[in-house]
Amino acid sequence: MRDPSGRLLQLLSLLQSPREWTGIELAERLQVTPRTIRRDIERLRDLGYPVHATQGNIGGYRLVAGTAMPPLVLDDEEAVAIALGLRTAATSAVIGIEDACLRALAKLEQVLPSRLRRRVTDLSHTEVLPTPTGPPVDPETLAALATTCRTHEKVRFTYTKPGDEISKRFVEPHRLLAAGTRWYLIAFDGDRDDWRTFRLDRIDALHQTGVRVPPRDLPDGLDAAGWLTRSLRRAGTVQARVLLHEPLDVAQRRISARQGVLEPAEADTCVLTTYPDAPPFVAANIALLPMRYTLLTPGELAPLLRDISERAAAAIANQP
Repeated sequence: MRDPSGRLLQLLSLLQSPREWTGIELAERLQVTPRTIRRDIERLRDLGYPVHATQGNIGGYRLVAGTAMPPLVLDDEEAVAIALGLRTAATSAVIGIEDACLRALAKLEQVLPSRLRRRVTDLSHTEVLPTPTGPPVDPETLAALATTCRTHEKVRFTYTKPGDEISKRFVEPHRLLAAGTRWYLIAFDGDRDDWRTFRLDRIDALHQTGVRVPPRDLPDGLDAAGWLTRSLRRAGTVQARVLLHEPLDVAQRRISARQGVLEPAEADTCVLTTYPDAPPFVAANIALLPMRYTLLTPGELAPLLRDISERAAAAIANQP
């Protein structure tokens, strides 16, 4: 590699991986001599990068923690992931990090190539309600639909309904959301002349048509989150309200945002409203609450919670 600056950046990128590199390995990767590697290592140290070297046959080089934060070298995927993470954290409920996240995000987006900035913008147009692990979703499908939601481009795909019935769809994507344990696409289905909600894990053979249409507004003045909540309720999912026997400030420290939305009740209690999901999933999430609680609604969750408690009791019946 003839360009010293480019070689130095590539060397830094290798050293930032969580492993130790021998001088011979680095020389082979960069197509230079071990002597050149030693000189480049010294240049990195002069720039403030704490490169540690170990001696012997199995010795090598690695970056270690220093007294200051040196510049990082990120590949495309890492840069996009960090930008999305910063955008999410900047609007999170963690107090005290919003300004730092926004400053870091501004610095990162200032130097992002236009192609990566578009990817970050497209993916940030998804509205994410914190969600535990759910059915796997193809990241390429997620990214493609995020783009079409922004550009209002029609797409075709096959969709597997409950019962394994497969249909072909031609829709105008509106918004992506994650809620409960799944990702969803809200779109206008021209063949049915109506709005539909699709689970992403049931979408296959996605095709971007290149046909762009004017944006549409959801009916009844609903935003995307409101539409999804109504749609899931109609599909047989439930949303629970649970009285927590802890003050709101205590519950906020002990309840993850993925479990729902908290609101005050009495001085020593508060109410948790869960995200809509299938009744077994909602019941399981309620059973994991780390405090005393009382189920308010819906009553159909009571038998499921009772079954969970009975199985838990049976599991420890023989324990001292």
